Amino acid sequence: MSAPTPDLILINGRFATLDRANPQADAVALTGGKFTAVGTRDDVMRLAGSSTEVIDLKGRRVIPGLIDSHMHIIRGGLNYNMELRWDGVRSLADAMRMLKAQVDRTPAPQWVRVVGGFTEHQFAEKRLPTIDELNAVAPDTPVFILHLYDRAILNGAALRTVGYTKDTPNPPGGEIVRDASGNPTGLLLAKPNATILYATLAKGPKLPPDYQKNSTRHFMREVNRLGVTGVIDAGGGFQNYPEDYDIIEALHREGQLTVRLAYNLFTQKPKAELADFSQWVKQVSPGQGDDLYRHNGAGEMLVYTAADFEDFRVERPEMPPSMEGDLEPVVRLLAENRWPWRLHATYDETISRALDVYEKVAKDVPFDGLHWFFDHAETISDRNIDRIAALGGGIAVQHRMAYQGEYFVERYGARAAEATPPIRRMLERGVKVGAGTDATRVASYNPWVSLYWLVTGKTVGGLRLSAPGNLLDRDDALRLWTEANAWFSSEVGKKGQIKVGQLGDLAVLSDDYFSVPEDEIQDITSVLTLLGGKVVYGDGDFGGHAPEIPPAMPDWSPARHGVGYSPRQPQVLNVSVSCACATSCGVHGHAHARAWSSSVPASDESGFWGALGCSCWAF
Repeated sequence: MSAPTPDLILINGRFATLDRANPQADAVALTGGKFTAVGTRDDVMRLAGSSTEVIDLKGRRVIPGLIDSHMHIIRGGLNYNMELRWDGVRSLADAMRMLKAQVDRTPAPQWVRVVGGFTEHQFAEKRLPTIDELNAVAPDTPVFILHLYDRAILNGAALRTVGYTKDTPNPPGGEIVRDASGNPTGLLLAKPNATILYATLAKGPKLPPDYQKNSTRHFMREVNRLGVTGVIDAGGGFQNYPEDYDIIEALHREGQLTVRLAYNLFTQKPKAELADFSQWVKQVSPGQGDDLYRHNGAGEMLVYTAADFEDFRVERPEMPPSMEGDLEPVVRLLAENRWPWRLHATYDETISRALDVYEKVAKDVPFDGLHWFFDHAETISDRNIDRIAALGGGIAVQHRMAYQGEYFVERYGARAAEATPPIRRMLERGVKVGAGTDATRVASYNPWVSLYWLVTGKTVGGLRLSAPGNLLDRDDALRLWTEANAWFSSEVGKKGQIKVGQLGDLAVLSDDYFSVPEDEIQDITSVLTLLGGKVVYGDGDFGGHAPEIPPAMPDWSPARHGVGYSPRQPQVLNVSVSCACATSCGVHGHAHARAWSSSVPASDESGFWGALGCSCWAF
């Protein structure tokens, strides 16, 4: 019986397959949503039939579709169209221009929201906007700006809308900053948890259901643009199951998902966590669903007394004495029902106490084959890495230090940041390790910022954190974003490689990840993204292959005006020069300076002078 004719063949690509038995290829065939041939152009083209579509990739680098092991895409999708994103913006001046433009197009009673994904350290000015600056550009429109886990800034209109006054008490774990007269200034601080920030954000208007569906589609399209084809959703506050999953499940039923989603269930009720999970284990089973949408277990919140939300601007929070007693029955329930779980844990002290509970439960209910893991683990010790390995667990790391590294160094010192988190030691000790973003409210959803951080050890503000021994080479870093993450959704061997039999997910890149300068890794995008052998995003020469998507709703949405991750602008040198040969070459010094500053990248000094035909210049 002959093999079925391929639906699609891609030729003239440089495929990094991540299959060690067949690491490189220049063509692939896809049939029925899977890779059916990976090899040379001649061998693959022999399989083509009259109905096979063939796309010439023109020598571009191709990688497996990226998988984010920790994102809040279900919640984030509901709100994406309402949010002005400062992800990647490199100056506060530009950010404020974007804010002013959005204020001008946003009708009452809507808010303008900048909800995470950036840090003040990425701005040239190295600061956040002041409340006076917000009031100047938005005297009447509510503005809410969330910065990491540590603070939110509200303008006067937003303060009036949420109703915070002199008489409003500080909530537990948060502070409403006040002036000398006791009136709120507009600054909200997490001390130490972010409940006050998220509870205030929740007071804002929501999109109607049809707009939420549109918003989620646009967010998926945005991550497709960056080469993402899979996400493990970590749940989140104000994301209850099942009611807050109606939109994503409707999109799944309608065939409109463009990323593969494995979702974890996040308890919403302090002191009632066991009741939540006791109910959920009766409603849904791990793995229930299909290759596009499937249940993945519990977490990242298991019990509130074990939640050590990181804010490196404040002291490490000490978990209450009741943590172990609260956590044990939940972990026992999950293990008995063979539910995988994940637990948010920033600090080694929290991880130690959680592992005490895990080891106790594992004596009675073996964890064999359960894919459980910690999220974050920035300060984990070698001892606890070994304990995780002994229990067969994993660690999902995120690039939060790329956004908060400066604060960590300020509190704990540069030496402590050299292996935070100690990724290389995790891998050497045999722990399962995967990478992700923790988007959208903390770090950006851009996977290439994470890959840049894994390879360089630098923050988005340019501060080098990691010691050389903790850095990954580009191949190892990419594996954490592809094949390694399949373990975290219990799908090993199904996705994460360009390999015969695996799901046909891949990204054709704008630039070659393996050869661009390190700092330029963060600028990479996809020009063609495939999910299950079907195009879900195309750009440039490949734009004609991309399916259309309805415009962002509502019409004032930032997403309708091209607001997504902002690429870095090439730096240009402004140099005053004089030309020693002005008479013979006819070029004056001011002409040199004008040409240099207007068009020449800082990396191309020789190209500038060569183009001028001048070899006897002097500064």
